[in-house]
Amino acid sequence: MPNEVRVIGVGGMPELRPGDDLAGLMMDAAAAQGTPIEEGDVLVVTQKVISKVEGKVMSIEGVEASPLAVTITEGHRRDPRHTEMILREARRIVRMDRGVIIAETKHGFFCANAGIDASNIPGDKTIALLPDDSDASARGIRDAVLARLGVNVAVVVSDTFGRPWRNGAANVAIGVAGMDPLLDYVGSLDAYGNVLHTTQIAVADELAATAELVTGKALGIPVSIIRGYAFETLEDASIQRLLRSGERDLFR
Repeated sequence: MPNEVRVIGVGGMPELRPGDDLAGLMMDAAAAQGTPIEEGDVLVVTQKVISKVEGKVMSIEGVEASPLAVTITEGHRRDPRHTEMILREARRIVRMDRGVIIAETKHGFFCANAGIDASNIPGDKTIALLPDDSDASARGIRDAVLARLGVNVAVVVSDTFGRPWRNGAANVAIGVAGMDPLLDYVGSLDAYGNVLHTTQIAVADELAATAELVTGKALGIPVSIIRGYAFETLEDASIQRLLRSGERDLFR
């Protein structure tokens, strides 16, 4: 493992719109600020900018709220049409209480409001949905960097989730390309010669959380470079490696 990792926020990127060349703009901005993307970098990209370029930002003006959405929203600040889109995007509602909706998304994520929110996007009637396939989004960025710069990088798509039993939210990975999102210690020995039987570290989540230290929620920096983390290239990487199956989940 490296004894030093550097985290670099990539500033100077424009407001993104559907169809924009996100990978190209990332590479241009990184070069312009004097920190061009290099071999072995991990690029952490916030979900919001991917949703923007992939057309997953929408107005709720034309959405008709169902009676259930109206009932759920009653007494809370969220627009019932926003709630309606949460219900439509959810595969399953896990819990609802005091206006909070915990849902399982079609991707297999468990999070508040099916991952839909209205922060960091223009317009007071606009919401952002999760990308359809964040692994594919990450692969597209990785492939574009390789094609243009000739360097091998890993890409993590990050989003902000709350955590059960803990206050405060943290960035986690919702998509990955080029590296295994899990660091598996099973079968190896610890410092005292004990065999590790279950230890797996969610390194993609740790990289996503680290990136948030420079991107923040209101800094206008949607991309970061993590330099010095020695990942092993994995061509068929998928975020599904981080999702616990129902038969192994004691809380489902």
